[in-house]
Amino acid sequence: MNKIFVLLCTAVAIFPSFGCSDRAASSPIPHSKKELRVQRAFSGSHPIKIVCTTGMVADIVRNVGGKHVEVDQLMGQDVDPHLYKATPGDMSRLARADAVFYSGLHLEGKMTDVLERLGERGVSIGVAEFIDQSKVLTNEEGIHDPHVWFDVSLWSQTIGVVRDVLAAFDPAHAADYTERAASYEAELAMVHTSTRQRLAEIPSSQRVLITSHDAFHYFGRAYDIEVKGIQGISTDAEAGVKDINDLVRFITQRRIKAVFVETSVNQRNMRALLEGCKSMGHDVVVGGELYSDAMGKDGTAEGTYAGMIRHNVETIVHALK
Repeated sequence: MNKIFVLLCTAVAIFPSFGCSDRAASSPIPHSKKELRVQRAFSGSHPIKIVCTTGMVADIVRNVGGKHVEVDQLMGQDVDPHLYKATPGDMSRLARADAVFYSGLHLEGKMTDVLERLGERGVSIGVAEFIDQSKVLTNEEGIHDPHVWFDVSLWSQTIGVVRDVLAAFDPAHAADYTERAASYEAELAMVHTSTRQRLAEIPSSQRVLITSHDAFHYFGRAYDIEVKGIQGISTDAEAGVKDINDLVRFITQRRIKAVFVETSVNQRNMRALLEGCKSMGHDVVVGGELYSDAMGKDGTAEGTYAGMIRHNVETIVHALK
């Protein structure tokens, strides 16, 4: 394979800019436990061929890389990354790539081993694994919650990760990557502020987000909204009868008026939840469909990360306000 860049990840306390600190000036990544080192510069012909797993990661790479990159996204609309299995065709696409970017923190579930093995050969990086690890949530079993993109300010740190990798790998265009990264960071800063303002309009008694699985805890922490999911962090874990019954009692007691389905998650458990609430004498409605582990259709506003967040916020506010 002649299209390779080498990334060595070692445990260190700070996140330098790969020897390109004079170019990467928009925002350093604080307190990361990993260091990225790009061992050699890109020597092929542009655009750089990059494979990304999810739409959220692909959106960062497209925004930062611009015309210098060609992004191939493995997981499209309505695809659940927790359950996704790499096909032989996927493996071929990964092998031909100049670089691979994925979300990480085991979001990609069944693909994690494949992506980590690629990393051992120096062609793969999980962007969420290089953000401020002190802000990463874990469950009772100590498993990381991978849904970091629902805190827009936290997910924005991955912009700097992509910027620094591209700047070191393709130093001839480092200034372009830095400029585009700063512009994208500014856009997401506005999304973060508007999200907080809009959700604050919901009465505190109704500021409860109930969804198909536990994808929104970063969202709840960042924007002061209580969140509960039928399933756990990964959709690979089945919800039990007790889980559904406990949530039925919670909804009924709190008189919650709307719950939300997710585009990438089977709605079977949600139907059981609605029927359980009805049997308890409380009619709760589906407030709308949220994008969680996958963005919307390509070419639509919801097919971008910022558009996905805006759609979710407006759907939640409309249903609960």
